[in-house]
Amino acid sequence: GQLGRCYGRAFAASGHEVRVLDANDWDRVDDLCAGVDLAVVTVPIRVTEEVIARLAPHLAPTTLLADFTSHKEAPLAAMLAAHPGPVVGLHPMHGPDVGNLSKQLVIACPGRAPDAAAWLLDQFRLWGLRVRELAPEKHDRVMHQVQGLRHFVALLHGSFMRASELSPADVLELSSPIYRPN
Repeated sequence: GQLGRCYGRAFAASGHEVRVLDANDWDRVDDLCAGVDLAVVTVPIRVTEEVIARLAPHLAPTTLLADFTSHKEAPLAAMLAAHPGPVVGLHPMHGPDVGNLSKQLVIACPGRAPDAAAWLLDQFRLWGLRVRELAPEKHDRVMHQVQGLRHFVALLHGSFMRASELSPADVLELSSPIYRPN
């Protein structure tokens, strides 16, 4: 996906070898996983746990297994159950279209052997990312509130515009950028 490509470019630019296992590459999974230090699952959340279960048996016990999802408890539990090695849950708090990773936020939820993930978090910091470590339970509780509030505000905007007989085109045409809904 796009976020995986974004981070793949950053790793490659920093001198790391990057391998990609796409949906049609499972016949090459052993070759692609041989000798890797890090495996990051960057797939749609609906298949994250399935991909983790399928990928983990092909990883060495020393490989750091991570994911990029907006929920942490279930994917982290799936990684811990499927992989005996080090595990960390990651949630980049930005999209793939950022110009660079500097000043972006990534949340890290420790899983197993947090010292084994230190090099990865240090790499993020070298790229200028702000790293915030949180327990997965707290991450999910806060994310549910943040995401729920965002949706509530969007619904509130729509309800107000309907009651005021404003069309989205009217609002966009007659408002300065700071007042435009995004």
